Amino acid sequence: MGAIIARYLKVFKSADPAWFYLHVLCQFSAYVVGVAGWGTGLKLGSESVGVQFDAHRTIGIILFCLGTLQVFALLVRPKPEHKYRLYWNIYHHLVGYTVIILSVVNIFKGFDILEPEKKWKHAYIGVIVALASTAVLLEAYTWFVAIRRKRSESEGKLPYGGVNGGEGNGVYGHGVRTQQA
Repeated sequence: MGAIIARYLKVFKSADPAWFYLHVLCQFSAYVVGVAGWGTGLKLGSESVGVQFDAHRTIGIILFCLGTLQVFALLVRPKPEHKYRLYWNIYHHLVGYTVIILSVVNIFKGFDILEPEKKWKHAYIGVIVALASTAVLLEAYTWFVAIRRKRSESEGKLPYGGVNGGEGNGVYGHGVRTQQA
């Protein structure tokens, strides 16, 4: 949810800076839950002599390291206009999407280990499908807005001053302004 918030809410000028704080809240909450899961895995692993789930454990350790790296990267995040911000954004997105993919994979590995009732796995699949569907719909809408805005800019005007009554700050709010006709 934190990635969806960052990807799709920040396009609206009226959502700034709320989208950022919602993103941080979601991501930090996920980090806390992940650390709790990692700690639980360490405890259970130490009590289960002779029983090892190498892939699940390895992915869990990688997730903990990448998640912790993301938290600390926030402390060195350059200002939006800084020359290194583009590189920081690329890093942040790559690590973030990697964490999302590895988390989904590792949760399925955990289901295989615990063998809970099928309803739990089905519920998890339902949540993943709902989030993915939401992201696809929002992505389509974002592209629709971007194309419409690009056409309006090429004609030298912006309908209604841009998204949510803004001044044409570009689809991703990067300050691209055009003259009003």
